Amino acid sequence: MAGRFAPRPAPTRTTTRGGEVSAPTAGALDLGLTLGPLRRGPHDPTFRVTDDGSVWRASRTPEGPGTVRVRVLGGEVTAETWGPGAAWLDDHLPALLGAEDDPAAFVPRHRLLLATHRRRPGLRLTRTGLVLESLIPSVLEQKVTTTEAYGSWRRLVRQYGEPAPGPAPEGLCVMPDARTWTRIPSWEWHRANVDGKRAATIVRAARVAPRLEEAALMPGPKARERLELVPGIGPWTSAETIQRSNGAPDEVTTGDLHLPGIVGWALAGDRDADDAAMLELLAPYAGQRHRAARLVLLSGRTPPRRAPRRAPHDITRL
Repeated sequence: MAGRFAPRPAPTRTTTRGGEVSAPTAGALDLGLTLGPLRRGPHDPTFRVTDDGSVWRASRTPEGPGTVRVRVLGGEVTAETWGPGAAWLDDHLPALLGAEDDPAAFVPRHRLLLATHRRRPGLRLTRTGLVLESLIPSVLEQKVTTTEAYGSWRRLVRQYGEPAPGPAPEGLCVMPDARTWTRIPSWEWHRANVDGKRAATIVRAARVAPRLEEAALMPGPKARERLELVPGIGPWTSAETIQRSNGAPDEVTTGDLHLPGIVGWALAGDRDADDAAMLELLAPYAGQRHRAARLVLLSGRTPPRRAPRRAPHDITRL
């Protein structure tokens, strides 16, 4: 799923609605690495990768539902779009594929990151321009396992969303609109394994969706500040959202159960690092801290599992 894509220039668009958009490319692009963070689990109803390497996404744009199919053919990125939101998706295709990202701004200061950066030349930070579609699944991921959150997202989108426009793969769906999120009955949240606190946060966010969507045009810190005005949205959720909606290279996730230990181990051999220690290790990458953390994760270097603790009176081990 690797192709060539110019990091800065916009693609040459041949049509704007229900047609094909072809983008001549001049730099490495890995569709899997770039668009992968938008996929919420292997059965995400809004995201599909087909056998021919195409990536399909269904989004609710400001102009309505839309479907985009992106693939790399003959050194070109080609996209087809359908639905009322097709023109909006066409216009935002370059940002979606990382055209506004600048990998050259990242200067590796650790051997591990230097090696990973060289091995992953196709990584671009996507920018969807859509806040709510990243915010809601991020709220669902609060305080639960990713498997549980993916299941909740899948059930709610399938039940309250709508089929993706165009000749999309079977089962591809557009997520519900903001009004629909506010009208989901309490028992349906329960059936989707979403507790009252997370459900209430999503409802509050959906009620002020237009104000939150404005954050997509703000600098990272201001965007996060806007999101965190909603009770129930804290630093972890705002970072996870803005990384996707704004393509923010410096908005590192704090408050995560595993990330500080992974970063600490990879960069300093400290498996017990906390948020403060992680931020200190990432300080040399100011402006690119999210990219640095992403490269740590892509390196595959994680702390070894701790050996099980031996019972103090286990005579079989004496």
